[in-house]
Amino acid sequence: MFVVTDAVQRLVHQVDRDASGRIELPEDVTNRATRDRYIVSSLIEEAITSSQLEGASTTRIVAEEMLRTQRPPRDHSERMILNNYQAMEWVRAHVKEPLTVARLLELQSLVTSDALDTGTDGAGRFRRADENVRVIDVTTGDVIHVPPPAVSLPDRVALMCAFANETDGDGPFIHPVVRSIILHLWLAYEHPFVDGNGRTARALFYWSMLRQGYWLTEFLSISSVIKKSRGAYDRAYQLVETDGYDATYFLLHQLDVVRKAIDALMTYLARKVADVRTVETQLHGRDDLNHRQLAVLGHALRHPDARYTIEGHQNSHRVTNQTARTDLLKLANEGFLVQGRSGRKFTFTPIAGLEKRLGKRGTKRT
Repeated sequence: MFVVTDAVQRLVHQVDRDASGRIELPEDVTNRATRDRYIVSSLIEEAITSSQLEGASTTRIVAEEMLRTQRPPRDHSERMILNNYQAMEWVRAHVKEPLTVARLLELQSLVTSDALDTGTDGAGRFRRADENVRVIDVTTGDVIHVPPPAVSLPDRVALMCAFANETDGDGPFIHPVVRSIILHLWLAYEHPFVDGNGRTARALFYWSMLRQGYWLTEFLSISSVIKKSRGAYDRAYQLVETDGYDATYFLLHQLDVVRKAIDALMTYLARKVADVRTVETQLHGRDDLNHRQLAVLGHALRHPDARYTIEGHQNSHRVTNQTARTDLLKLANEGFLVQGRSGRKFTFTPIAGLEKRLGKRGTKRT
């Protein structure tokens, strides 16, 4: 269906080396006791930006607050973001299972539940022949892609699933990263649903990469990179179709996206680790604050207007409600956070002059 040339090999090698985890990573990421907070942050980032690519207008601050506190979505945009977050969680839970048509429909249903732009019953099913599904250029209004006829979708998608599940011994060798990107492209080309095709295709890319052992993908947000240059993403699709289905255009684009996402992750991790190290230095000699509390203080140093809740801390670090409560109450009792209320929930905000406070109390021993 798609033609692949040798021009992608250099970028494939770089992504292969980096995304499979053979690069120097901070101990905070490789240590299972601390890595969950980075995974949660990545899932949130991907859920938000993937939705924004498809028109969600909620700000990142509001969307992150919704996801971390698990409050119900208030509008269509927030529902899209919550759906994407749940779809990414679904991907993490199903990486060891083969892709089937039923599982693909389940994933698309998660993406579009109560958030269909079309106002139809299109969640969890293929588009029908009477549904005029087209890909439109949002800038010009031009039709840029007419997907294959709906009548052939069941067979075509079954072939796509078989391709997704192939291993090295099943036929001619296809590099695992190339396979994942082609899977992304294939679903977008088929456009099998009335809505949610882009979000489902990107989630499917994550599923494929994780299934084939590229565990670092769990920490990446490709949509945040795509969002910075949406036009290039759309053009890569178009060039494949207008040049004899030569997939090289899309492969080169997506390989560059993954490389940039890895670079962004490294920058983010370096900053986060530096935050924690700064706190650790200022609190030198204390052994009564755990890594979660240090992470809160590191974040608070950079975000003096932040607000923390027990539920948000619980979800960010994947701990019990009681553990989260104990963490934040201790920070409040130590004079680092101010405890308050918002309705029936406790809230915690950094004290004014936290950095000075840390410097004064840093040598306290308990």
